[in-house]
Formats: sequence, structure tokens, C-alpha cells
Amino acid sequence: MVPLATLIGRELRGGKSEKPAIRYGHAAFAKRGEDYFLVRPDCLRVPGDASSSFSVFAVSFCLTALRGQIFDGHNGVSAAVFAKEHLLDHVMSAIPQGIGREEWLQTLPRALVAGFVKTDIDFQRKGETSGTTATLVVVDGWTVTVASVGDSRCILDSQDGVVSLLTVDHRLEENTEERERVTASGGEVGRLNLCGGKEIGPLRCWPGGLCLSRSIGDTDVGEFIVPIPHVKQVKLSSAGGRLIIASDGIWDALSSELAAKACRGLPAELAAKLVVKEALRTSGLKDDTTCLVVDIIPTDHTHLPLSPRKQQNKFKSLLFRKKSQNFSGKPNKLSSVGSVEELFEEGSAMLEERYC
Repeated sequence: MVPLATLIGRELRGGKSEKPAIRYGHAAFAKRGEDYFLVRPDCLRVPGDASSSFSVFAVSFCLTALRGQIFDGHNGVSAAVFAKEHLLDHVMSAIPQGIGREEWLQTLPRALVAGFVKTDIDFQRKGETSGTTATLVVVDGWTVTVASVGDSRCILDSQDGVVSLLTVDHRLEENTEERERVTASGGEVGRLNLCGGKEIGPLRCWPGGLCLSRSIGDTDVGEFIVPIPHVKQVKLSSAGGRLIIASDGIWDALSSELAAKACRGLPAELAAKLVVKEALRTSGLKDDTTCLVVDIIPTDHTHLPLSPRKQQNKFKSLLFRKKSQNFSGKPNKLSSVGSVEELFEEGSAMLEERYC
């Protein structure tokens, strides 16, 4: 077991004290104008202290639910706009003031859960029925923390050539655990039933007909749709890596592996444009398509070098154990995949389990 404090101490003692450079690029192609993104590359944990800097990147997408036999945009994009404007502030307000970086990183996963829930509660008070997915990424030094609800996705293309999924899709069609959670809570999961009993389309949660099990907003689809995010935290090696954060318009067209391969060796801005272009070439413009590419690189590099081609360069999902010290103080094993040290993961949809 390797505590987070030990990992940070190694970084400080072993010549990795210098923070990496952050390079990022954005590209989008709009069909309905319902994707929103957030880029905050120069946030500060301690006001006025440049050494306490961290970066935030996020993507949100307005959800479409089924009412009767028609699709509507859940009264527009208000939930996505609200999340963009308030989610980060709610996360930061859940972190105690005056704590050091080690404790800040340990507190961050729990603060992300609190921030997502607070954003959902505040939006519900507005009395609107809009809904949104959200994927929020915090980069502090070589440590990356990701929180997500819905099916916007974040992948990591590390320098050892391994592509890793840092989020979990909350599509009922594909996520067995979420289907079981919804039905165990009294919800109904099924497809749209046409006259004559013919079923069409993806699995949906009823009432409401939403095909996702987690989101912010969506007050009219019942208590089975929750805003509690899946959270994952990893630590990169000093070789760095590339994050690709994108809405489902990208992932419906490209696999994680194909998206990573399409832009390797290119600067972040060009890489984002190429991923969007490849998605459009593959499936056409069926949905809003938004992509953020974030390179976490040594300061002496202008862009992320092309990762080596290895035979084992296959997609790997980092389904890892929790960090060595969880919130209840119980020790857990720490595992690693390639050049990535895995610190924390929790995906429970039950608040009592996230705050114990």
C-alpha cells in the first residue's frame, strides 16, 4: 500500500516537483447547439499563490427525454448552462479552506460529489425540467481527478501507449448495474412500446423515458435519475499523457482507441479538430459534437510526443480499487496500470455510501 502522501513526497524529493505544462485545444460542430464546455487553466487553491495552481476542464450536454411519443429538449439548455456557471463553485465551496495540497487532493473526490448534488438541488429550485450530462476534470500537477454523470466521456492516452477510460457511461442500454439499481428502487426500464407491442429504441427509465440513469436536473423523470457522479483519480508518470474529453456525439462515432489513435503526435488544438473531423467522417452530423484535448507534459516539451507503438497497445478500462486510504480510514490496496498510478475510484449512486 502506498499512501497518497508518500506518492507526493516522492514527487517532491525525486525531481518531479516541477509541475507539468498544460496544453489544451477545443473543437466542436453544432447541430442543435446544446453542448457546453468549460476551460479554466489557471485556478488557484490559495489566492495569490501561483504554486497552488490547478486546471479545470468540463463538457456538458443538454439531454433529450421522451414524453408520450415525441422527443423534446427538456425546455432547452438551461441545465447545461446552469452547470457550466455553478458546478465548479459548488465543488470548491465543499473543500475546507487553508488545507495543504495533499489533503486537498484527498478531499477533492468527496467535494466533487457534494458539488454535483448541490448543483442539482439548486437547479431543481428553479422549477425547470431541463437536464444535462456533465464531465468535470481537475488537473493538479500530475494528478487527474474526473467526475461524471451521463455519457460524456474522458479517456487517458498515456505515454506507454495504453488508452484508459476514466469515466463510466450511465446509459441504461449498456450499464447492467445501473439498470439493476433503477429497477431495485422501483423504477421501470424498457423500450418505447408502439401500437401492436413492437418495442423500438434504447432502454429507457420510466416515467420520463430518459435513456441515462444519472444527470443534473431532469426533475420530471422521477427519483431514479440521480446526480451522484462516478469519480476516479489517477496519477501520471513524469512522461505525462493526453486527456480527450468529449460529448456523446464523438463516442457514438468513434471508440476510445480510435479517437486516441486519430490524433497522436499532434498539438492539442489540432488534435481536437481532427477527432471531431474523424467523428463526422465516420457517422455524419447526427448530434452536437464537442471535444476537448488536454496534454499534460513535461515543461521542456512543446507538445506531447508520439507514444510508442506496442503490441499490448489495446484499450484498457481502469477498473481499479480505491486509493490506499478511503474516507472512512480503512486501508485499501493501490494498483497501477503502466505509467499510471491509480489512487481512487467510487461509483456508488447512494449518498450514504459516498459520505461514510
